This record gives sequence, structure tokens and C-alpha cells, in this order.
Amino acid sequence: MKPEISTTLLPKTNPPENEVSGVSSISGAVFNISTSMVGAGIMSIPATLKVLGIIPGFVVIIIMAFLVEVTVEFLLRYTNYSGEANTYGGVMAESFGKFGSVALQICIMISNLGALIIYLIIIGDVLSGSQSDGVLHSGVLQECFGFHWWNERAYSVLFIVIFVMLPLLLLPRVESLAHASAVSILLAVVFVVIIAGMAVYAMLEGQTQELKLFPDFSDGFSYFNLFTTIPVMATALSSCHVTIHPVRAELEDQSNMRSAVRISLALSVVIYMAVGFVGYLLFGESIMADMLVNFDQTSNSPGGLLVNAIVRLSYALHLMLVFPVIFYILRANVDEMIFPRKSLLASDTTRFVSITLVLLAFVYFVAIALPNIWYFFQFMGSTTVACIAFVFPGAIVLRDIHGISTKIDRTMAIIVVILAAVTSVVAISTNLYSSFGNTS
Repeated sequence: MKPEISTTLLPKTNPPENEVSGVSSISGAVFNISTSMVGAGIMSIPATLKVLGIIPGFVVIIIMAFLVEVTVEFLLRYTNYSGEANTYGGVMAESFGKFGSVALQICIMISNLGALIIYLIIIGDVLSGSQSDGVLHSGVLQECFGFHWWNERAYSVLFIVIFVMLPLLLLPRVESLAHASAVSILLAVVFVVIIAGMAVYAMLEGQTQELKLFPDFSDGFSYFNLFTTIPVMATALSSCHVTIHPVRAELEDQSNMRSAVRISLALSVVIYMAVGFVGYLLFGESIMADMLVNFDQTSNSPGGLLVNAIVRLSYALHLMLVFPVIFYILRANVDEMIFPRKSLLASDTTRFVSITLVLLAFVYFVAIALPNIWYFFQFMGSTTVACIAFVFPGAIVLRDIHGISTKIDRTMAIIVVILAAVTSVVAISTNLYSSFGNTS
């Protein structure tokens, strides 16, 4: 007897007649998927290149993109194979029963909550500043208007949440966010163009930094530190796994989903490589884990503070538009877990608005109360994200309840699962050792 299929992330198998489906173009799918990939992780890529070196860093980005494409292919192949499992949660339930779908839901909720909180923290840093290692970094609002009660973090972020985030979050369908996603990708491109211009100016002035092509193992640098960069890459590129099923369901031709994923991966890889190289070229060994901190410092670029403000604001606006796509997935999973037998969420206005307001309020208050959770985000990338992106898809192929996996598929699944497990364990151990070492 087959287990009951939980349709996490999307409508039940027979949506109402008035529910619109199959209305999205491949371009809309590309924008939504790319938006989920190009998120908060983009600012950490230059720091990973500082650790890995330029050449190994680019190789790791390409390898991670390849593994993401492989695991997405696994998920799409098992989706709707039996005519019942049309979501990620459904595929997990079909392979591992209720335990599988619940495990996926928990991982998605933890990773998405963490990502959304980080987004608000970064937006708060950009607008109202932050304090790092005892140094106060002023925000754009303080630099423009001075220090006032209304541009403190709690008020500036609250304004953004109410007047920017909430209207987008009240849109019932993910396809409705396609235009916002397109703008967010445009802002990411604008960010790359601006910092590339800064790099060109620095080169002309002879003020660029020396780059490492390969990691430097002098001064007690440990090989294990290399593993701490992989969760950053994984978190950056693998967010699409929980987005592909909602986006796929609204495609006019669902067979285009694989092409949309590949185009999105190619676009994201180009953006990550460009940001990583240019950021490292500009700031060299002084690059921070969050590159925005470097733009708070004195710049050699033309326009000085104006250029720095534009760079930070373009990235903050980008995150504001990424936020709704990630929130959409979180809201769907919370609804599925709390109200598994209720009607489609978008058709129940009271439930839809209530869940939206409660989740948004929770994310806001945590972001204000805990203004620095980067270590938590690192550990999240080593655990829940690794499970969603690599362990679960690999396990589905190895389980192979439909008997459709090939020998190559099973080999790749084993490689992906082992790589994710080993990398996560080493990264967590290294971070713990570094943390306790710094406090001792």
C-alpha cells in the first residue's frame, strides 16, 4: 500500500476549477529561480575566494552548480512519475512515507526562516548601520540625515516590512512575483556593474589589491578551513530546490523546467564569479565576511560616499525583492504542516493573511532582537541546506521505488550524499574549534 502523498509547497492534486495554472512563461520561471539563488550569499563569495584562491574558488562554484543541476534533475524525474507526487514533499512522502515529508518540511522551515532573518538583518545594516568588533559602521540613513530616532534599526526595518514586504507577500501566487524577481536580478546586475566600474577605476589608479590564485597555507592556515567555504557556496546556489515545484506547476509547458533551471544556474554562476572576483580585487585580504562592511569604509572610487551608498542600497533593494519568493515557500510549508487537510491556502483569505502576518512578525522581531546570527547561518548551511539540496535528492534516487534510476544515477547519488555529509561535519567541527579557540 502506497503512503499518503503530502503535497508540500503546492496545491493538492486536484485544484479548484477557478484556480489558474499553467500561466507562467519560461522567462518568468528563470527570474523566480534565479532570484532564489542570488540572495544573501552573494556578499560572502569574495571572502570565500580569499580563503580558496581565485582558481580553486571558481572551480568550486562550477562544481556546486553541476551538483545542484544533478540533484534538481533527480527531483524532476521522480516528480509526478506515479501521477501522485507533484511536489518535493510529495516525492519524499512517496519514497519515505510521512517521516520523509515531515523531515523535509522541518529543514525547509528552519533554512528559510534563517535566510529571511538574515535578509532583514542585512537590510537593517545597510539602512541603520551596525557594530562590528567594537567599530560603529553608520548606515545610509545616518550618513544622509544624521542620527535620529526614526532611522534606528527597529523603525527603518519596520517601515520596509510594512510598506515594501507586506504588499508583495499578500500576492497569492508565486507567478505574481515574476516582475519583482526580474527587478531583483536587474539590481544584482547593477550591483556587479557598479563594483566592476570601481575596480576599473582602482586599476587605472594602481590601487587594486594583489590576488591569490591558490590558497596560502602559511601562517598556520589549516586545510580544514577550506571546507568552511563550501556551505556558503551550497547555501547560495542550492536554494532553488524548494522553488522548482511551485514554479514548475505554473509553467505553460512543464517540460521547459529543466531548461529554466540550467539558464538560472548559468546566470547565477556568472554573477557569483563576477562579484567574487571584483570584490576580492577591490579589497584583497581586508575583505570581510559581509562585503558590505568594506563599502562602509573610505573608498578610492569616484563619488566616494555616494557610490558606496548606491552599492549598498542596490543590494538591499535586491534582498527586499528576494524576500517574498523565499517567504512564499516558508508560508506554504507552515500551512501544510499545521493545516494538512484544509483547502488551497490562496483560496482561504483569512488563513492566508493570518499565517503571513504571524510569520512576518516573527521574522521581524527575531531580526531586531538578534542583530548578528552569521554563525547560525553558517551552521544552517552545513545542516538543513545540505539535506534539502543533496542528501534528500540522493536518498530518493537510492531508494528508487519506481525502479527508474541507472547505475550512473546511483553512483552520483552516493557521491553527492557522502560529499555533503563529510563537508558538513568538517565545516561544523572547524567552526566549533575556531570559536572555542578564539574564546580560550
